[in-house]
Amino acid sequence: MKMNTTPPKEQSYESKLAMQCSYVSIAVNAMLSLLKLFAGIFAKSGAMISDAVHSASDIFSTIVVMIGMTFSGRKPDKEHPYGHERLECVAAVILAVILALTGLGIGMSGIDKITSGDPSALQIPGAFAGAAAVISIVVKEALFRYTKVIADKINSGALLADAWHHRSDALSSVGAFIGVIGARMGFPMLDPIASVVICIFIEKAAIDIFRDAMDKMVDKACPESTVEEMRKVIISTPEVKGIDEIKTRLFGSKIYVDVEIAADGSKTLIEAHEIAERVHDAIEEGFPEVKHCMVHVNPLMEDDHSAP
Repeated sequence: MKMNTTPPKEQSYESKLAMQCSYVSIAVNAMLSLLKLFAGIFAKSGAMISDAVHSASDIFSTIVVMIGMTFSGRKPDKEHPYGHERLECVAAVILAVILALTGLGIGMSGIDKITSGDPSALQIPGAFAGAAAVISIVVKEALFRYTKVIADKINSGALLADAWHHRSDALSSVGAFIGVIGARMGFPMLDPIASVVICIFIEKAAIDIFRDAMDKMVDKACPESTVEEMRKVIISTPEVKGIDEIKTRLFGSKIYVDVEIAADGSKTLIEAHEIAERVHDAIEEGFPEVKHCMVHVNPLMEDDHSAP
């Protein structure tokens, strides 16, 4: 029996970028969580404490993303010949659930304070809470933009979900800031109301993340604009006379393409194979996110008027 003695491959460039981004996210969120928690307790702001919990949940979410990216990056094996990319979608689903539960907890806390009728639950927060909210808005928006750039660069759904988690945290800090300022202006009810508004923003982000992940798990087709670009590449390939059918499906962060082309029916098998290879190479080179392209060649007879 021949043993596989090939040493494990080094971590891919995409994985290294994703992990680097995740480490930055964890470090920033840890510092922000402590800052906002201290500000919330010291300045007596329920909205700021809720915001601190949201930032803390970001740390766990990023860890989930790292685990998902690690497993999804594994090479195909005997049990999983198509690879493990969908595990990244699983990570995104878990992230969406965590985000939704976090939002519900924040919203319920705000509603409880609003309906309690207890004046002590509506204390006026100190100015430190407002300053912490401003710092959080700036830092989290910067973290969102940084993470999104990396996610787009490596086409990672889970990392993109984590980026939007950062944006939802920035929005929640905006809500916390409004609540703090409103309360200090004589409207203490605005602080718990801000928590409820934060909840709405978080739930919206969770739903969007969940939908995107599910689309990639149920073989949703690529956007029509992408398919049209593929058609242009295929029909421009020498000796391709038409496109009988083209199907695409999202597989985690990757794309699978199945296309049937029409070629001169008098071509030999070898010539038809070479045409298919050219189409295959053109698609995979022109669209880096395509993991595999299957090309079938149909004979085009003289009386066949197949259109591109």
